[in-house]
Amino acid sequence: MERREHSGKTLCIVSWNVNGLRAVLKKGSFAFIADTKPDILCIQETKAHADQVPSDMRELSGYRAYFSSAEKKGYSGVALFTRHEPEEVSYGFGIDRFDTEGRILIARYPDFDLMNIYFPNGKASKERLEYKMDFYEACRTEAVRRVRAGRHVIICGDVNTAHTELDIARPKENEKRSGFLPEERAWIDSLLASGFVDTFRIFSPDGGQYTWWDLKTRARERNVGWRIDYFFVDTSFSSRVRDSRILGTIMGSDHCPILLEVGEEP
Repeated sequence: MERREHSGKTLCIVSWNVNGLRAVLKKGSFAFIADTKPDILCIQETKAHADQVPSDMRELSGYRAYFSSAEKKGYSGVALFTRHEPEEVSYGFGIDRFDTEGRILIARYPDFDLMNIYFPNGKASKERLEYKMDFYEACRTEAVRRVRAGRHVIICGDVNTAHTELDIARPKENEKRSGFLPEERAWIDSLLASGFVDTFRIFSPDGGQYTWWDLKTRARERNVGWRIDYFFVDTSFSSRVRDSRILGTIMGSDHCPILLEVGEEP
């Protein structure tokens, strides 16, 4: 999966929920990086602390690596691999109940703040759904705060919710299931209303393209999936988006990677 050619300089960002970084490495699924050559690689659900990741990945040639890990072993976790050293990296929203789960990694670059987020799943219980909704609002609040402070913001990661019926193969069958509940979908509406853009929809207005499939039912073979991985950018930054797409041929996880390319300031 090679990068597309554009006039002018572009920055390529790839986001992927790997459902276990060590497992994906064993499968050799990171080989696509050599072709794609992303400037920044955002990983979610690493299920590993930095010292558990093989050294050749921690020290990936040409990249600086940053890890945010959960206090609980083998759970959650996000990572950032970047060719350009960030001016600052933070590992939370400043709220203990969210920051201890290793779901947040925010990197400040000269042109934008990149929020690499692994959003919670709300399927386990009513309490966990409430946690998810509270996390959602904390993320939106943080993103809006940064925009109001004069920063451009990119939010990427596994949001764990399909926004509309275009983003899920079987909407009616899943309308009472966490990941497609009205309140979860309404949060994405609120994020867009707060001044953010779902970049994939700039280029792909139709349905049928997904980023997650149930492995147990071999749903990927039948393309019975959900689009739950996103790149959002603030509206004023959206003019710099050159490409946003799903890398659906990349295997190794129950999710596939997604890609964003942004150009220089007009």
